Amino acid sequence: MLSPEEYYVTRQKGTERPFTGRYWDTFTPGIYRCVGCGTPLFVSDTKFDAGCGWPSYFEALDPAMVREEKDTSHGMVRTEVLCNVCDSHLGHVFPDGPPPTGLRYCINSLSLKFEPEDS
Repeated sequence: MLSPEEYYVTRQKGTERPFTGRYWDTFTPGIYRCVGCGTPLFVSDTKFDAGCGWPSYFEALDPAMVREEKDTSHGMVRTEVLCNVCDSHLGHVFPDGPPPTGLRYCINSLSLKFEPEDS
């Protein structure tokens, strides 16, 4: 069951405000899963501080688990990122990330559920 805020982001393609999400400044080792279906999407080893206020990753855990679509909303052309299993809107990917990929997956915290690494 999604919270109203999670529903807004994942099902209605909303965006949380920058620097307000539960994971934008989390760097604890672990896996970030889709809040809608639990699919593992990103690993903390690929997370970096992009200074944008949203969790940012330079690659997906398994590229087959994320899908990209052209997004022309809000008068912009961007690449939307969705969960390839349940179609949840995750965020967007931009070509201004760090090596080795040069990508920045800019993801809404509300679309993710963090699972810390076992100690």
